[in-house]
Amino acid sequence: MDNDSYGHVNNVQYYSYFDTAVNQFLVARGVLDIHKGEVVGFVVDSGCAYFNSISFPDTVHAGIRVAKLGNSSVRYEIALYRNDDQMPCAAGHFVHVYVERSSNRSVPIPDSVRTVLSTICSATAKS
Repeated sequence: MDNDSYGHVNNVQYYSYFDTAVNQFLVARGVLDIHKGEVVGFVVDSGCAYFNSISFPDTVHAGIRVAKLGNSSVRYEIALYRNDDQMPCAAGHFVHVYVERSSNRSVPIPDSVRTVLSTICSATAKS
């Protein structure tokens, strides 16, 4: 399903890979409950640069880091790698703003989430 008529993964699919990589990181560390969490991250900005094609059945690996950790928002940077390639096929970013699910109003990043995010912060990430 990922391949388009040109025989490679369609550009919009890369954003799904970014979202999956970050959410899997947070779920695996116990700080994101996508079904019942009172505070969740909404994507408010994203971008991607493409360097090389990915095609099914390639294996896609993702590397993530936090580029900026604010009061209620976090900017992730993500690189996608094909199979065993050493250079990324794509690099991008997205910004989560943390909101209270019931009101959709911005709230500070919960301490437990901040602690986990600090483990993947770049040198200039903390504000």
